[in-house]
Amino acid sequence: MHLLASIKDELQRISQSPWDLLMVAVVPLCLLLLFGSIFLSGKPEHLAVGIVDEDKSQFSQTIIHHITHNQSLAPIRQINTHTAHNAINDLSIGGFLYIPKGAETRLVNGDDTGMYIATNQSFYSTGNNVSGALNRSVQSAALAYLAHDHARNLLPNSDLRTPKVKLSILFNPNLSYELFLEPFVVIASLHLLLCCLVAFSLGALLHKTPTPSLSAIWASVLVYVLIICLWTWLWQAWLINVRGVGVVGSGLLLIVAQVLLYSAYALLAATVVLRTKSASKSFGILAVYGGSSLSFAGISLPLNNATAFTQVWSNLLPFTHFARLQTEQWLMGSPLAVSLPHLGILVLFNVLFGTMVILLHKKILTP
Repeated sequence: MHLLASIKDELQRISQSPWDLLMVAVVPLCLLLLFGSIFLSGKPEHLAVGIVDEDKSQFSQTIIHHITHNQSLAPIRQINTHTAHNAINDLSIGGFLYIPKGAETRLVNGDDTGMYIATNQSFYSTGNNVSGALNRSVQSAALAYLAHDHARNLLPNSDLRTPKVKLSILFNPNLSYELFLEPFVVIASLHLLLCCLVAFSLGALLHKTPTPSLSAIWASVLVYVLIICLWTWLWQAWLINVRGVGVVGSGLLLIVAQVLLYSAYALLAATVVLRTKSASKSFGILAVYGGSSLSFAGISLPLNNATAFTQVWSNLLPFTHFARLQTEQWLMGSPLAVSLPHLGILVLFNVLFGTMVILLHKKILTP
């Protein structure tokens, strides 16, 4: 009886508290809709790929036709190998098919066609989907071409063998999860921990001093950003010096991006605490915003054919832009010009959340 009475009291308390009612009735629904939107399409579709056609033959045109009609792919035609590699470096495409000159002749003669598929395996799921879809299109195109010309007695051999297509794995040749996933999981975990630390700190500060100084708020943010950065750099030094996972691009740009990422989330946590005036009430918002970062960054799942809402939400997360910059600089060695826009967006997040902290602090001081 005491238990039932306590349950009734707790339900009554929730119903009388708008904030608690929001946490139990609205937030779970938002989470279900948020994460459900990622998988709404069921499977990856319209993955951007390149086709380098140096053969210009009936066979290569058959391949292009099959790729174009493959729902999983969105081909970009008429590109050369240099353009294709540049497109991979700026993440415009997930891979490309190379068809060398004379591929049709070698296929008819039963020789190696020399075709290969190059994929960006720094995004493991996208790379696998691209290579699989391209290979299936090539095989079905080869069967269609061979069957058609054999029926017309144009091929000397009766053995209709599909070509072997080599696979060139870029940026993660060993398909290592340590290289592909660990850098993202560690940063995602640490930035969520940072949000909690800042929320706890400012919650305690507001409990002790209802009108804290702005310098005290900045101090709380900076201290925990520095602590998390130090842990990040210690882990990074271990990966580089012990595990041999070197930074291919600019290490300095990567460090600057890490500082900006952490400071953005720390300022976000400060914004939420100053608005709610409670650390405990802040955790729900921080859990939804910060906790969804890894899922919506396009790392484990491609988001190119996701719903408009999913793509907008992804771009509203600082982690998404950091993840792209980290991939470009740590694994791919992309030119600085490719990554600087992502760095600029991280700066904008800092300006936005920092401004909100200042405005909310002024509101607290206003009688």
